[in-house]
Formats: sequence, structure tokens, C-alpha cells
Amino acid sequence: MEAVSLHLFCRPLHPELFETLATRTVRKDDYKLTIRITPEGHVITWETPELVLTEMTAARGQDLPDRGRVWRHKLQGEHSDAFRASTIISYQMSSQTEVVSAKLFHRLHDELLTDGQKRGFLHLFYPGHRFALSPLGYVTADARPGCLVVNAFHTFPQDLAIIRTQTLIERV
Repeated sequence: MEAVSLHLFCRPLHPELFETLATRTVRKDDYKLTIRITPEGHVITWETPELVLTEMTAARGQDLPDRGRVWRHKLQGEHSDAFRASTIISYQMSSQTEVVSAKLFHRLHDELLTDGQKRGFLHLFYPGHRFALSPLGYVTADARPGCLVVNAFHTFPQDLAIIRTQTLIERV
């Protein structure tokens, strides 16, 4: 797994800045959520008429604009951060990058695959690959009154690594 970092922007990012493998958009009364699976993980954009937040996992060294960037974190071990996006919107995230044994990796990968086939947004990078596990991206978004919780999982079979992120956007 090449080094990956997590970025938060207070603006949309132009789709030419990253390769999109799969996309899904959900519209609610007061926001639009766009989830994109990329080779490095995901790009999640939450938009209201007043505010746009974009969370992106990117290869370290990937050319990204500085304009509108709130922060960038290496995805190693565990990390959490928070950002007050406006007087009424709070953004919080936590991430975990873990390298596990082959046996545990296969079990977790199978659980994510099973869950992803039932709900959320699942993308297999090499569907039908017969000789090895296909990396996957799996994202769920749960809207609750006043908040949105997004969970993302990305597997890297060649490294026995799993990246997990959880994002909470809420009205305060």
C-alpha cells in the first residue's frame, strides 16, 4: 500500500484532480452527498447552499490545491480531528490504518464484502479475480436528525492492510 493521506477541504474539488472508479449521489432536503471511490480510497463531498465540505484520501505527494484545504493527515495508526465548518456545522473524523495477519484480513475482507452486498456502496477493484482477493472500497452513509455519519473501509490485500474512516457532520 502506498502512503495515503486524508485531506479536508471547505470547497468542492474538480473531478479531474482524481480518478473516479465509481460514484453515488444522495440528495436530501437540506444537502447533497456525493461519494466517489478512487484508487487511493474515496472522495466524499457534502454540499448545502451555504457550505461545501470535501474529504479525500489521496496518495502522498498527489498534486492537490492548497486553496480551501483545512488540513491533511497521514493515514497511519489511529487519528481523529474536528473542524467547526460554520457557526452551525461541525465536522469530526476518526481514522484507523491497520496491518493484520492473513487469516484476520481474509475474515474482515469477507465481512465487508458481505455487508457491502446488503447495504451501502461497495466497489470491487477487480471483480471476478480468481486467484487473489480484490481490493474493495465500501462506504455507508447514515442520516439521523441533525447529523450524517459516513463510514468508509478500504482494503489493500497485497499489504494485508485496512483503512477505516468515520466522518460525522452535524448541526450544532
